[in-house]
Amino acid sequence: MKALNLCVLGGTGFIGSHLVYRLAGLGHSVTVLTRRPERHREFRIGSAVRLLETNPYHAIALQAAFQEMDCIINLVGILNEAGKSRYQGAHVDLPRTVVKAMRATGVKRLLHMSALNANVNESRSRYLKSKGQGEDLVHHTPNIEVTSFQPSVIFGPGDSFFNRFAQLLGMSPLIFPLACAGSRFAPVYAGDVVNAFVEALGNDSLIGRRLELCGPGTYSLQELVQYTAQIVGRNTRVIGLPDFAARIQGHILGLVPGKPFTIDNYYSLQKDSVCKKPALTALGIKPRSVEAIVPTYLGDSYMRAQYGRYRSQARRS
Repeated sequence: MKALNLCVLGGTGFIGSHLVYRLAGLGHSVTVLTRRPERHREFRIGSAVRLLETNPYHAIALQAAFQEMDCIINLVGILNEAGKSRYQGAHVDLPRTVVKAMRATGVKRLLHMSALNANVNESRSRYLKSKGQGEDLVHHTPNIEVTSFQPSVIFGPGDSFFNRFAQLLGMSPLIFPLACAGSRFAPVYAGDVVNAFVEALGNDSLIGRRLELCGPGTYSLQELVQYTAQIVGRNTRVIGLPDFAARIQGHILGLVPGKPFTIDNYYSLQKDSVCKKPALTALGIKPRSVEAIVPTYLGDSYMRAQYGRYRSQARRS
């Protein structure tokens, strides 16, 4: 594949950081849009990556950023609404601004991150509905060559799934009450998601496709949390909450700073995050399992964090 000029929105996030490094390593020129470039000096890796201070919600700013680009990659997404971050803005308005700027600058190729179960007709989860609206919008825009990606929960170094549960388990040493414990997932490794994006860059047959991305195993949420406890050395008992209690937890925790769990999360979890038409194998990508990857980063990172807290407490005493 020839070297391309790529512009990435959401490139400083979890998947974005993995993807940007991979694209730069393949010889592509990558421009990462960010409102605060001074916070992301780790991306200054030679001349292959450029941090560009841009407000991605401003159409004129995007048009300037998209000049002479071969492909736009949109990874922007939020799991919970907080402050000025709203599903409508991130998942619908931004994709609309992106494709408008692409048409104005003549850029045709778009790789768009969606979500498994995204559906414009979803009646309860605003997250899934807005993801579906944004996905449909970009696919139905004339003269835009789109491939969209619908992953199950993504795991890997720096993830907000296994790492987050490890932290929560540390605050609940004996019993961990879990909402929607029976919800099922097929967690997909971040490296495999990155490989799917890279494959789409050089494969025109994927234009117009919506690719479901899942790992090789299917687990209940309770099994995944219990596995996390095992990896970090906790003997915590994970107890599934009844449905009414899960709803109450969603309403209450949705008011807590950081919103660890909301009623919209509850609605999203009513649908199993499992692929009906898994795409990785068809792309020539052998999906890697939770058991093969998670112990390589979760155990060590958790122990380092614990050691850091111990040292901090010792200095204060």
